[in-house]
Amino acid sequence: MRRTGTPQPKIDKKYIGVFVFAVLFSWIFHELAHLAAGKFLDYDMKMTLNSAYPGEGKYLCDFHYHIISAAGPLFTLCEAILVFILMYWRKRILLYPFLFTCFYMRLLAMIISFLNPNDEARISTAMDIGKFTLPLIVSGILFYMVYKITSRYTFTKKFNLVNLALAVLFTSAIILADKFFHITIV
Repeated sequence: MRRTGTPQPKIDKKYIGVFVFAVLFSWIFHELAHLAAGKFLDYDMKMTLNSAYPGEGKYLCDFHYHIISAAGPLFTLCEAILVFILMYWRKRILLYPFLFTCFYMRLLAMIISFLNPNDEARISTAMDIGKFTLPLIVSGILFYMVYKITSRYTFTKKFNLVNLALAVLFTSAIILADKFFHITIV
């Protein structure tokens, strides 16, 4: 059931506001998922805007490290699936920034893994299946969802490029704020 004739969303103050909220929500809850997994495993966890880690600075075993590493991407994947379902079956155009942000976050994590292995890359390496196997699978699933919604709603390349620019801008703001202001949340 393809939605034809869906009007192209306007990139106005409302849309940009939703995008800011989507980035903050997605980013913070990704880190909260790491934090929750760590607390579940009985660690005294700390969290900033861009990381969650044990207060003692180390994990008791590698398995715990991988469980905690997996929690963030799993939350992000679940968020994207929920948004995808809502957008696919109902006309919820303003949810698109949430889906796009999930894709961008995991794609960025994969790119960063060339220099410093991120969540999926660390787990993939530990599983001895190649550093980029899990990052490619997760990013591929998220790309597929973005592609399907883009096709269903007939979003233009220009619209997606603007979404990319917004994602780069707002995620960069979070990363830089974390780096320069060391904002501790928990």
